[in-house]
Amino acid sequence: MTHRVTRRGFLSVFSAIVASPALAGAPISSLRPVLRGEGFAKKAIATPDSILGSAKLGGRVTFAVADARSGRVLEAQNGAQGTPPASVTKSITALYAINTLGAGHRFVTRVIATGGISNGEVQGDLVLVGGADPTLDSNHLADLAAQLKARGIRAVRGKFLVYDKALPRVDRIDAAQPDHVGYNPGISGLALNYNRVHFEWRRGSNGYAVTMDARTEKYRPDVTVAQMTVVNRNAPVYTYKSSSKRDEWTVSRQALGNRGARWLPVRVPGLYAGDVFRTMARAQGIVLPAAQLANRAPQGSQVALHQSDPLQEILRDMLKFSNNLIAEMVGLAATAKRKGVPASLKASATEMSRWADATLGMRRSKFVDHSGLGDASSLTAEDMCQAMVMARAQGFRGLLKDFGLRDAKGRPQKNHPIKVHAKTGTLNFVSTLAGYITAPDGREMVFAILAADEATRSRISKANREAPQGARSWNRRAKIMQQKLIERWGALYSN
Repeated sequence: MTHRVTRRGFLSVFSAIVASPALAGAPISSLRPVLRGEGFAKKAIATPDSILGSAKLGGRVTFAVADARSGRVLEAQNGAQGTPPASVTKSITALYAINTLGAGHRFVTRVIATGGISNGEVQGDLVLVGGADPTLDSNHLADLAAQLKARGIRAVRGKFLVYDKALPRVDRIDAAQPDHVGYNPGISGLALNYNRVHFEWRRGSNGYAVTMDARTEKYRPDVTVAQMTVVNRNAPVYTYKSSSKRDEWTVSRQALGNRGARWLPVRVPGLYAGDVFRTMARAQGIVLPAAQLANRAPQGSQVALHQSDPLQEILRDMLKFSNNLIAEMVGLAATAKRKGVPASLKASATEMSRWADATLGMRRSKFVDHSGLGDASSLTAEDMCQAMVMARAQGFRGLLKDFGLRDAKGRPQKNHPIKVHAKTGTLNFVSTLAGYITAPDGREMVFAILAADEATRSRISKANREAPQGARSWNRRAKIMQQKLIERWGALYSN
């Protein structure tokens, strides 16, 4: 059964829950469980201390588990202590966006002509207008170009402009990340292909052939706003230099094999989209000049339109694939509707923090972005449990990924008696998990587990943050610990 999360329903459920004595009096100090029945099997269940001790994570681990209906905390350890939430932040962003924009909201990308059309020529400017759609791709731009052809447009007398200021222009989500990681792109009110460009190389007899394109499964348009140069050096592998008109990259020849490819971030997304749209228009026989950024919203007639899928479906994919750009854009769009276009990403995250405090009662949690990529955000396990209780009645669980528990060899257990729907979060030496548990007897619980070794994380150089030594094994131990805690709770609080 698919549940639809609505803004009105969310607010009404929130009002009912906060008025209930169970949640209003929910304990905020760490509790130890009272075993029901004192049966031998439950006495044999591993204790939290033994589970955490065997993980050998260092740093700190905080957790809380609560009854999903009443919000009563069943067990907690350091549950009121703030910890970097990583991508668990996206769950709060999803609730913020649904509450503000509505589950059925669709983002709109338009093409505007500022003058009339005479003999196939736009007499003024043609403007590609971004509407904060985080899912726009090259296929959609091809469709917009086809719509122009269907209108009989073949040329433009004025300029070809791109308006991307529905959201603030941000050159990257988190400045502490390496320049070349594709999960840390630029942001604006116009995005394309998650603001990533595909870099591919192949060694030939005369050196390397390099391409930079905006590929999808249907198209591979070359781009000019992202340029790559192969240079002779051992390190670093990549360098990046920004300009107002393009992304300029270099790559170490010594680091390239015979062939390969990877996605690189785009930091001038408006011009990137304009570059690709110009190519798509040319394929339809429409000649456009090079794209320029517009700082004012255009006035004119609409000549082409693309609408995104409903917000709820976008959020489902965001939570499943943990896409940072989607999280940041929907969070910024929610703030823009509430308060006007924010001055920065941090300002928008601060507004979301205020909303989470006022609406979800998350008084100890603060966010610096909407994706969790920045490690300066702070979340408490008990705040997260309270948010999941409030969201449960409106079907938020249905937006979360089915988190399958695994056997000792790491293989998914399809028939495991404990069912989990949750959002994961991973940074170097940070591992988080939060969501819903259904015990074997059908009892529903909410939980949050936050682990972080911030001292070790702080010693990683920026250049090594893509894959630092020891991070993978640490994360593996954290996930084993998370499953053991979930199995403990599923057994302990089930009849």
